Amino acid sequence: MRNFLPLAVVASLGTLGACSKQAAPTSDSSAMTASTTAATTATTASATPATNEEKIKNAMSAAPDSVSSSATIMDWPATEGGKFIQLRRGKNGWVCYPSSPGASGAVGQDPMCLDAEFQKWAGAWMTKKPPKLTGVGVAYMLQGDRGASITDPFAMNASPANAKDWVVAGPHIMVTTPNTAALNSLPGVPTGGIPWVMWKGTPYAHIMVPVKG
Repeated sequence: MRNFLPLAVVASLGTLGACSKQAAPTSDSSAMTASTTAATTATTASATPATNEEKIKNAMSAAPDSVSSSATIMDWPATEGGKFIQLRRGKNGWVCYPSSPGASGAVGQDPMCLDAEFQKWAGAWMTKKPPKLTGVGVAYMLQGDRGASITDPFAMNASPANAKDWVVAGPHIMVTTPNTAALNSLPGVPTGGIPWVMWKGTPYAHIMVPVKG
């Protein structure tokens, strides 16, 4: 996840929250395709959305219009541990979030849209429990992310110890499944823009599918 997956997060079964700090991309991120790298760079200078209208627009940018136009839009809590705020009621089972609040200088924007199964996956990840999925889960991050360890699901910051495993991804789709062993045939690092598995060998393994921005 990158994944969706950011650095200090608060979540529950239908909602996911996060506060991210800056993390520099490593050599692993350079293995991403030129298109995904360019898309990440393009969003770096974007300001975090402030008004509800801006947040809704930003959240919707995470996924194709066919998904985000009917998705529920949730805003992050005003304070860590607080309640999420519904900005718009949806009707297709998807939930989208605007870019997570982050320290000034954080890399880019990271809005996301999650289907029902991926919301369950996120809730399990946040509570450090094995996901109990009944089907394939899908999430979109078409603006890219702010960086994460590709091996440790709970690494909160880039550091000298994990620098080679810290990757900032460009636009991507995430796919998870109840049977993570089925993902073993895919590489566990980003390789030339082909699908790869993040957090391979853990209960939180999921496919990262780079896409053009």
